Amino acid sequence: MRAYSPEHLRNVVLLGHGGTGKTTLAEALLFVSGAIGRMGRVEDRNTVSDFDDQEHQHRYSISTSLLAVEWQDRRLNVLDAPGYPDFEGEAIAATHAADAALVLVDAVAGLQGGTDTAWNHADRRGALPRALVVTRMDRENADFAAVLAALRARFGTRVVPVTMPIGAAHSFSGVVDVVSGEARTGADGAPAPVPDALADAVAAARDQLIESVAETDDELLTAYLDGAAIDTARLEAALAAAVHAGDIVPVFAVSGFAAIGVHALLDRLVALLPSPLGREHRLDSGESLATTAEGPLVAHVFKTTADPFVGRLTYIRVLSGTLKPDANPYNVQHAAAERLGHLFLMRGKEQIAVAELVAGDIGVAAKLAVTTTGDTFVASEAQKALRLPPLPFPEPTYRSALHPRTKADVDKLSHALARIVEQDPTIRVHRDPDTAEVIVTTIGDAQAQIAAARLEKNFGVAVDATLPRVPYRETISATAKSEYRHKKQTGGHGQYGHVVIEIHPAARGAGFTFEEHVVGGNVPRQFIPAVEKGIVETLPAGPLAHSPIVDVCVTLLDGSAHAVDSSEMAFKLAAAQALKQGMLQARPVLLEPMMRLTIRVPGDHVGDVMSDLNSRRGHVHGVEPAGDVSIVQAEAPLAEVQRYAVDLRALTGGRGRFTTAFDHYAEVPANVQDQVLKQLATAEA
Repeated sequence: MRAYSPEHLRNVVLLGHGGTGKTTLAEALLFVSGAIGRMGRVEDRNTVSDFDDQEHQHRYSISTSLLAVEWQDRRLNVLDAPGYPDFEGEAIAATHAADAALVLVDAVAGLQGGTDTAWNHADRRGALPRALVVTRMDRENADFAAVLAALRARFGTRVVPVTMPIGAAHSFSGVVDVVSGEARTGADGAPAPVPDALADAVAAARDQLIESVAETDDELLTAYLDGAAIDTARLEAALAAAVHAGDIVPVFAVSGFAAIGVHALLDRLVALLPSPLGREHRLDSGESLATTAEGPLVAHVFKTTADPFVGRLTYIRVLSGTLKPDANPYNVQHAAAERLGHLFLMRGKEQIAVAELVAGDIGVAAKLAVTTTGDTFVASEAQKALRLPPLPFPEPTYRSALHPRTKADVDKLSHALARIVEQDPTIRVHRDPDTAEVIVTTIGDAQAQIAAARLEKNFGVAVDATLPRVPYRETISATAKSEYRHKKQTGGHGQYGHVVIEIHPAARGAGFTFEEHVVGGNVPRQFIPAVEKGIVETLPAGPLAHSPIVDVCVTLLDGSAHAVDSSEMAFKLAAAQALKQGMLQARPVLLEPMMRLTIRVPGDHVGDVMSDLNSRRGHVHGVEPAGDVSIVQAEAPLAEVQRYAVDLRALTGGRGRFTTAFDHYAEVPANVQDQVLKQLATAEA
């Protein structure tokens, strides 16, 4: 593949709701540009973009693919990002590597939850220039006009059509370029006359386009108001400037499956979308760095794959300067120089060696030692101030407990999970100290299932993923006295320890306190520490659910000792039994972790969310409007929200988002406590 200068590069991310045809469009771009001789199909598991076995099995993209597409003396680095919500982190990382976004919308389904999500990703990237692509125009009930109207209603009048379809569904045969007035038909994009039935609509669309563009260009506005003819070259230049500025969002009609409309789309992508040159990138320091070939070396790692067969591949976007093979760039995050080997462009899983990556380009390095996703490369330690901020990955909230099936799986689990997390930073792993379970937190259930499948296929670690046990606590709700006499005679010295204790509730969060009010020396002073130790050693397993005992105060009141048979061990045993008996007498209760929830939902879904939270024993503390969404502040028991991510998605059509954090422990209602104890007893049976 030939070398391209920065001004001849276009970095484009494909975004949209799952199932809108991103991978199919990517395949069509490769086919139309001549990179491949035959189009693959997602259903046939032979597309260039989706090459992972898990993608073949599930029939949707799991990770971002990078595709080099050459067209009209330009190279497009196309990033095919997943649309499924569980893999939102991949879409966010890909958006941060791009200079423009294509948001795909299904011609039949219209606007969906993933459309808003994709649009928001582009907004958060810093008003990323974008275009809308109405896909699947060859499907039954495809309606370009209805989708266009919905897009303009949702995103404003800056949304304007640049290609218009010729026909729809089975009659979809081509598109008309509104700028040039030329029609392109068939999979080969052959020139054709504009159908008479479409001439008036195309003329009206061109007037609308000129009017919209003229509002962003004073000279063009003057010519438009004066009634002067606007030639194609002048309109193209003004339109490109407006797209770069985000003032215009062009809309295209295509069928990726039939490759119709793809020639016109490629023509307009290279003409309208910006090159990387001059784009400003915010540094961690708050300053900005512009993409230039002459600037200092700054490169950003936006993706890492860790496959035991292929090895580690590091996806790099060069923001400034030039990156060359066999260089030793400095990794700012890890404070270490990294040794580069070969550099590659990617076309799916195909690696294409290149002599260098120029400013604005995207490529891959293999087998780096310390580099991970989000890292920054600079030329030397002296330039470490050019560090980039971390990628804004979403916080995972869907919890699963992993149980290795064999002893061999236990031994390999930690290393395998580290490799999984390296490949997908939106997965979090920790061991719960209370339940001793390995907890994996993901964005959703599909991500959890695929992570478990990869553990087995790629690393030979078989696990069962279950709902995690809730780390309950136990406490008391009343005061009680308890007496226990430990007495045992075995021949020779026996064992004797006798204690009288009182236990009473402490303030929530106070933990455990021990006091002694022994008078008369009935419990010798040297054995009092043993009494406390016996109680402390009993606290980790309460009488109800074998959960830790908290928020109790124990007072040693009295007892007795034997001159020969008493010992520290005897008093420890007596104290432990006295506490167990006293807990049962003091009306023990379970405490459960309460989580603080911040939920962002469209305003028309607030009522559904609040009703659902009430059904989960939650409490809504407040609702605040924030633009197009409302922010619900609430709390709910962990037991009710471990899988809330899936339910919220269903409630809000994929538009809801939430974060969660531990807040406090609260008493479990009596009826719920009975159910929990029955479930625990059944699990232990």
